[in-house]
Amino acid sequence: MIQTHTPSASASAQPSLLRLAGLPYFIIAFIARLPFAMMVVGVLTVVVSARGSLSLGGLTSASVGLGTAIVGPILGAAADRYGQRLVLLISAIVNGTMLAVFAWVVYSPAADPLILVTALLIGASAPQVSPMSRSRLVAIIRERMPERTRTRTISGTFSYESAADETVFVFGPFLVGILASAIAPWAPLAFASLLTFVFVGAFALHPTARHISAERHADGSAPSRASELFRSELLVVVIGIFGVGLFFGAMLTALTSFMADRGDAEQAGLLYGVMGVGSAVLALGVAWLPAWFTPRARWLVFAGILFAGALLVATATSVGTMIVALAIMGVGIGPTLVTQYSFGAARSPLGRSATVMTMLGSGVVVGQAAASAITGEVAETLGTGAALLLPVCAAAVVVLAGIANWFLSDPRRAPRPAVPRA
Repeated sequence: MIQTHTPSASASAQPSLLRLAGLPYFIIAFIARLPFAMMVVGVLTVVVSARGSLSLGGLTSASVGLGTAIVGPILGAAADRYGQRLVLLISAIVNGTMLAVFAWVVYSPAADPLILVTALLIGASAPQVSPMSRSRLVAIIRERMPERTRTRTISGTFSYESAADETVFVFGPFLVGILASAIAPWAPLAFASLLTFVFVGAFALHPTARHISAERHADGSAPSRASELFRSELLVVVIGIFGVGLFFGAMLTALTSFMADRGDAEQAGLLYGVMGVGSAVLALGVAWLPAWFTPRARWLVFAGILFAGALLVATATSVGTMIVALAIMGVGIGPTLVTQYSFGAARSPLGRSATVMTMLGSGVVVGQAAASAITGEVAETLGTGAALLLPVCAAAVVVLAGIANWFLSDPRRAPRPAVPRA
């Protein structure tokens, strides 16, 4: 391990993660997430506009999620084996190109199946910035920070990373709406393509990309078996975070339908921000929760708050009630997401942290894409009232996974979930 302090060094001289990674890293990593958050909604927007079919738009969004589900974890495994830089550079080039190609295909006379295939390739090549950032920062903390500060630092890091994801997943659809309205429906995809080339490329080339897990063998292979990725303790976290993705997709789509009924569909993104802001703020505070409030209890408590807010959404008949419900759900969703990522880090098999983080990140996107497609179809065929029930179903998935996690967790280890296994 690189020595960054001596026994005689003062506490103030101990390295901080901000100093070790550098402020530019966090700026680059934040902006590099935007294309990932924009692609599902951006694809839906341009397809509905150009082809006039909400059904095709939903299928296209689902194709993006399917591509991410199939290839996302493979990209994580490749990053564990060969390093993040090569994987991210290839992914950025392919994804940025496919985003531009997709916009051309949609406006061309090409048949619908070609649109779906192109969308599948967008999802498959999507750069996994968020999970790779988590894996990268954890590696830096474990290599270069004093052992006594690692637990709180990793917990704080996951809080920040989840808050950043929350902000991006709220701001991404909002940005899509602004660009599509101000310029053209294809503009969000063109902008996402540009961001991918510039900022994902910069993220790949940043010096921190050299920090990969020290748990790999000399030939790059992991000391753990791939079958350990399918242990029930880890799969329950994947299911739980998939439920969060379902909630994101169902809530935004149902909220859009709710506001469209009132003639203000363009305001849905602003209302959605009420939940996102509260969620990001609460996510940042998770690192300072008392140790006696164990992570397995946090999952259940905050998921329960999310479920209660979703129930209020299902009965909302006014914008005021909807705002209150969104604020309540914001209290629950951010801390739940942080806790799930902490469990994922704690249960990662040796040498496979990027793989696990990518599995979790893919779970969010796949859930969002699937729920967006399903909720859009329900809203179109059965009405807004039925669509507003789907966030309740998604929140129930999160709660049920939390209950399963309670019984699968070892209470003696629960107060320290954020520390990856050594």
